[in-house]
Amino acid sequence: MTTANLISEIKKKQSFLCVGLDVDLDKIPEFLLKEEDPIFSFNKAIIDATHQYTVAYKPNTAFYEAYGLKGWKALEKTINYLNENHPEIFTIADAKRGDIGNTSSRYAKAFYEDLGFDSITVAPYMGKDSVEPFLAFENKHTILLALTSNEGAFDFQTKKIGEEELYKQVLKTSKDWNNSENLMYVVGATKAEYFAEIRKIVPDSFLLVPGVGAQGGSLKEVCKYGLSSNIGLLVNSSRGIIYASKNNDFAEAAAREAKNMQLEMKAILNGIH
Repeated sequence: MTTANLISEIKKKQSFLCVGLDVDLDKIPEFLLKEEDPIFSFNKAIIDATHQYTVAYKPNTAFYEAYGLKGWKALEKTINYLNENHPEIFTIADAKRGDIGNTSSRYAKAFYEDLGFDSITVAPYMGKDSVEPFLAFENKHTILLALTSNEGAFDFQTKKIGEEELYKQVLKTSKDWNNSENLMYVVGATKAEYFAEIRKIVPDSFLLVPGVGAQGGSLKEVCKYGLSSNIGLLVNSSRGIIYASKNNDFAEAAAREAKNMQLEMKAILNGIH
């Protein structure tokens, strides 16, 4: 999917919501455990209930890897279902990969070609030769970890190297990599005060923003400093939507939460025009 396609879908739905499909069998409704593939059954119900309010889905691959082959099969079925039924929706493999060139090429092939994701999250610690293999794929996006929402982000990301914080150096350096126009960046919602600084470096790039809701991030604050001329935000919510209910009405509850976020996003978007 091209960036233009994504922007078009955002404007059409008046939403920049990304739903995280982080499936934990201990948290899904108990009756689904009787299904042949409870993970896929859960995901399908969530997708069917929320797709009209969201422009992206983000399975965190750890939640699938944890269940071995069955988990990977469920992930494959989920992405196939999305690609076949909702090709207009942007898909993110939250895999946080990053290794030397040949290995990165294989990771990229696995997620872009074999599974058919539109994008993948990548750690930048090993530098350009670990990231450029992902950027080599046409109309695919590499989402670089820039400034994350976890407590340990302050261990390295905000430390100054000389006169400048490390995360700023990562952003600036990445702009010189091959096909950097296909880069997006992860910026945690709990770091809302940093968005203005980030926008000075990457004014038009899309930012994937976790941490709104359950982790305490504010959508209004993120938008105040993070919205760009082409909107440029994908705000993720996982637990707050997919686990809105553990009962038979779990899909309807998820739809209500997704709609509430979409309406808030619509109001923000209409307010800036």
